[in-house]
Amino acid sequence: MARDAEVWAKLESANPAGSVKDRPALWMTVAAEDEGQLAAGRTILEATSGNTGVALALVGAVLGHAVELVMPDKVAAERRRMAAAFGATVVLSDPLEGTDGAIREARRRAAERPDLYAYVDQYSNPANPLAHELTTGPEIWAQSGGRVTHVVAGVGTSGTVLGLSAALRPRGVRVVAAQPAEPFHGIEGWKHMASAMRPAIWDESAADVHLAVSTEEAHAMARRLAREEGIFSGPSGGAAVTAALRVAREERGIIVVVIADGGERYLSTALYD
Repeated sequence: MARDAEVWAKLESANPAGSVKDRPALWMTVAAEDEGQLAAGRTILEATSGNTGVALALVGAVLGHAVELVMPDKVAAERRRMAAAFGATVVLSDPLEGTDGAIREARRRAAERPDLYAYVDQYSNPANPLAHELTTGPEIWAQSGGRVTHVVAGVGTSGTVLGLSAALRPRGVRVVAAQPAEPFHGIEGWKHMASAMRPAIWDESAADVHLAVSTEEAHAMARRLAREEGIFSGPSGGAAVTAALRVAREERGIIVVVIADGGERYLSTALYD
């Protein structure tokens, strides 16, 4: 690393449902309630690669809403089971179509039964980045004592990057957005924007730096984090730390990296074989 560079990790696995997605899940649900979308017992509907689904399932259980989730049939089994444990209905979509296929299926269901579903759509819902602007960003500023100079996060729905940018850029913090290096990748929750359906909320200008990380780098770093630092994370955590270390090799300051979830969600995958 560059002289006078430090990398600090924000562990979002400490949230109640175990991931960074707890924040937008709550905010999107409350927004839907405020807007009357959940009147008459409508079911929350969402397309998800897993973490948002688990978070929505928990929020639905607490607030008394039924939840239906469309997930690609390649998502780690742990996240499907966690969502089901909170009472959500899980519908599996074509694994070859990834998250984009889940989005298309959720849209089809919402269009067919507007009387039944409240489709919260994390990819276009302004409550998604707002949750991070008003919670994640201010927390990072406070927890670093205002010393943070860079913040690193992965791009999936893009809500985390957008919210962090809105909260921290005005304070002089540089925002680094990390994406998978290839269209077909194993970094669950992240999108290769050049080949995927673009989230309506995404804005490249929200980040000062864009970095690409390969699946191999992400998996290797996730295993290193567990064995060398005692930080148990998923592939996206490994990818985000890989990006943060690249920044640390070139620039000075306090570099805060958002580690989105914990490794217990990936024990059935090749990551920890």
